[in-house]
Amino acid sequence: MKVSDVMNREVDYVTVNTAIKDVARIIFGRGINGVPVVDGLKLVGFITERDIIAQLFPSVSEFIEDPVHASDFESMEKKTADVLSLPAEKIMSKNLQTVTEDTPLLKAQSLMFVHKIGRLPVVDSQDKLIGIVSKGDIFEAVIQKRLPLHEEEGFYDWLARYYDLVIDWKKRLAGEIPDLLTLFRREKVVKVIDIASSTGEHTIALAQKGFEVFGLEVSGIMTDFAEKKKEKLPKHLQEKITFLRGPYKKIVNLIPSDIDAVIFMGNALPHVSFTEKNILSGIKNVMNQKRSLFIFQIANFHRFYNEQGGMRDFIQRYNPSKKEGNLSISFYSNKRGKMITYTRMIFDYNKGKWIFRTANSLPTLHMDKDQVSSVLRKAGFRHLEFYGSEMYGQLFTYPFNESKSYWLNIVGKR
Repeated sequence: MKVSDVMNREVDYVTVNTAIKDVARIIFGRGINGVPVVDGLKLVGFITERDIIAQLFPSVSEFIEDPVHASDFESMEKKTADVLSLPAEKIMSKNLQTVTEDTPLLKAQSLMFVHKIGRLPVVDSQDKLIGIVSKGDIFEAVIQKRLPLHEEEGFYDWLARYYDLVIDWKKRLAGEIPDLLTLFRREKVVKVIDIASSTGEHTIALAQKGFEVFGLEVSGIMTDFAEKKKEKLPKHLQEKITFLRGPYKKIVNLIPSDIDAVIFMGNALPHVSFTEKNILSGIKNVMNQKRSLFIFQIANFHRFYNEQGGMRDFIQRYNPSKKEGNLSISFYSNKRGKMITYTRMIFDYNKGKWIFRTANSLPTLHMDKDQVSSVLRKAGFRHLEFYGSEMYGQLFTYPFNESKSYWLNIVGKR
């Protein structure tokens, strides 16, 4: 396949004379990371959000040379006004990476990976801008549309067969459980609900720390895996764990109405809210009325979709002694309004090469920090704390960074 097969011919662009304030409106208003700059119809530059931000704030060298003026906020305000009035040609990058309609898709993908960019302008033989292509466009065309998907199976039943293969649970729990433990002990938590408990790892880990935990999961196969793990535990730990399978609104009514905390780990809220819109209302009915704690771990859609061209993660696990392993790739595509498509692919390592095993997709809600805050406040949460973490990092140690955090972690109290 070639770039012409997937490129978008309707391109947001600016001219060399467009004021930076108008460029910023396009970039930040439409959630894209940059726009091409043209002179006439010829492509002459590219402006990213980082190019604009770099102009607005003093650089490290400027601060070292003149720390007084570099921290003078009145001067910074004047500088901001001056920068926003500049024409695009003053700050655009002229070191361009471009492709043509005839460029092979995988070559375009390689250019984006090498140069760490999410979009490439498409030009003709006279360097006139005729389109743009993104990582998401390529993933959708090369992978999602051409690989056989298990459409006949529920996504979570399908995922259950591979979930423990691709997640390094030892590493993940080592980063997350200590923070949950500290928070729960401070808030005097005794009973916990684990929504979308998957194969039971968080549920079991919390039970091992002394909590009574209810793992709720819609997938029967996920629940079967969790139950098998439970059977291997000592009897006193088994008594602290209850796994329930079925629609969340239905099975939550089987739980005692004195729950102290509920956790939505692994991007559970956007997935569950898509199928059961009022799930929070149902859960609140079984929560401790005097105090209740909610933990939400949500994928940072801004980083994955807007800055990484849809790519969420690329997880390789390899056993050198057995010369075998597996590879998981997950990404987002087809964003339309509040909806976005999530795809996960699995490869096996065999005889020195990676062999495709399976792939599947499902729609989910696209939720950023502001949207999540709105949903939670409408559900009655008045106290929200926001944190950011890496894929296997601590939950509540670092502030959320829209460009860098893998997870958006939220602590909600009623």
